[in-house]
Amino acid sequence: MNISPEELKMELPERQPRFVVYSYKYTHADGRVSYPLCFIFSSPVGCKPEQQMMYAGSKNRLVQTAELTKVFEIRTTDDLTEAWLQEKLSFFR
Repeated sequence: MNISPEELKMELPERQPRFVVYSYKYTHADGRVSYPLCFIFSSPVGCKPEQQMMYAGSKNRLVQTAELTKVFEIRTTDDLTEAWLQEKLSFFR
């Protein structure tokens, strides 16, 4: 299913943490196209501390087990935009 970052953020709860593994069509500055797997940890301000601790405590193990390299965190669902994701991915070659 094709879904934009803006559509994805509409699916995320505003007050509960979530892990998202997202395949994104990324066009590099030189015109190459890649489809990186992005791990996005949504840890919204205002969520229950117990939930936040549970997710934060298992994040590293999940990232290591799945061998994910593009790992990002958002504190509000409003941060998840196409521009934000492109900026984050621009640090990778």
